[in-house]
Amino acid sequence: MFNYIDPVKDETILTLCEALEKNYHIDFEDYAKYNVKRGLRNADGTGVMAGVTKICSVEGYYISDGERIPKQGKLTYRGYNMEDIIENCEKEDRFGFEEVCWLLIFGTLPTKEQLDIFTKSLRIARELPDEFVEDMIMKAPSPNIMNKLARSVLSLYSYDPNPDDISIENIVRQSVQLIAQLPTIMSYAYQVKRKNYYKKSMYIHQLKPEQSVAESILRTIRSDCKFTDEEAKLLDKCLIIHAEHSGGNNSSFSTRVLSSSGTDTYAAISAGIGSLKGSKHGGANIKVSEMVREMEENIKDVTDENQVAEYLAKIMRKEAGDGSGLIYGMGHAVYTLSDPRAIVLKKQIEKCQLDEACQKRFALLKNIEKMAPVVFKQVKKQEKIMCANVDLYSGLVYDILKIPADLFTPLFATARIAGWCAHRIEEVLTADRIIRPAYKSVSHSREYVPIEKREKSSVEEAYIPKEERI
Repeated sequence: MFNYIDPVKDETILTLCEALEKNYHIDFEDYAKYNVKRGLRNADGTGVMAGVTKICSVEGYYISDGERIPKQGKLTYRGYNMEDIIENCEKEDRFGFEEVCWLLIFGTLPTKEQLDIFTKSLRIARELPDEFVEDMIMKAPSPNIMNKLARSVLSLYSYDPNPDDISIENIVRQSVQLIAQLPTIMSYAYQVKRKNYYKKSMYIHQLKPEQSVAESILRTIRSDCKFTDEEAKLLDKCLIIHAEHSGGNNSSFSTRVLSSSGTDTYAAISAGIGSLKGSKHGGANIKVSEMVREMEENIKDVTDENQVAEYLAKIMRKEAGDGSGLIYGMGHAVYTLSDPRAIVLKKQIEKCQLDEACQKRFALLKNIEKMAPVVFKQVKKQEKIMCANVDLYSGLVYDILKIPADLFTPLFATARIAGWCAHRIEEVLTADRIIRPAYKSVSHSREYVPIEKREKSSVEEAYIPKEERI
């Protein structure tokens, strides 16, 4: 049986931790002194240029005479506007995520024959190895599905007859396999969580190879396997807009960092999943959902923008919310005037037949988008150009699709894996150098002290029984 040490109750750990703030303290001035780009960000908030890519472009501003000028956001995949891709899929009334996967991996729009062959390959690869679900998913249920995704991807290494070959042909094979299998793993992990953590029935449905990725996801997460074509195509659009966001985002950069070391595909992709889980990255959609539900519980009329503004001010003053002072779903590292992904989702919501609860939530989200810049100016006494980001509206889309919050971030991962695989291939093909930034050491030289001559400190005292302390 696993012997869990509770750090809150363990006196030794508590005493040791008392010294950590002192021993880890770094003067804020040191960052400026040594010209350190915290978070790999320049002083104006722009990202440090760490590489070049042909995969994706994220545009939210331009530089004129050294000044950062806001502009409408634009997201392009291999030069094609993401919004145009979605618009054309709508016109042709077809699913588009598989096409986007091809585009990101191979760099061109597929012909119909190429897309048919690729889609067939994805559907064949969707099945997991024999006994994988029982041995790797059911036997170790996880309270967070993102961790189960990462563990399962790492476990697939053991089922691959050629896991360490980093030839491009082998990486492409592994990429197609992982793009196909991650949604399956997610669906099974969710069902296992239902059984073990919610004490509800677990439904393991047989896969239908003729279905698209979006259709397969909806079928396997729902107890009755039923969904409409409109629902599947709405989810397909969510997958498209989440599929890629250039190499500088945390999870894609994590994938590239590991890929640069020469490691295997499974290790590199699991790093992307671990990064995306974080609340400052993909996990932000859960933070938005939590914030919105709190506001619904505490605001008398969420359709009243003044009442919404008052509560946003409380959040910013850390009198409400999670205490961070952040309005989740607003602002972005690159986008300034608009996030094209949020615009697409907002338009899709407007096309849906909403029940009363969703109508009120939609009104609340629009009020948050409108009033957050106003409240920021009032509370912070400064103006800041900010826009709604993709996380503000994605949760409502999932609510419309009756997708549980447990799957918000995992769905993000099942889409973004296409971009991760493309960035891994590009890193291996073009960079040929391990990513190794520098850290300036600000520690001071100290003479080693023999153990019998050391004076007691809060750290050493932790190892002395309480009754023996002086």
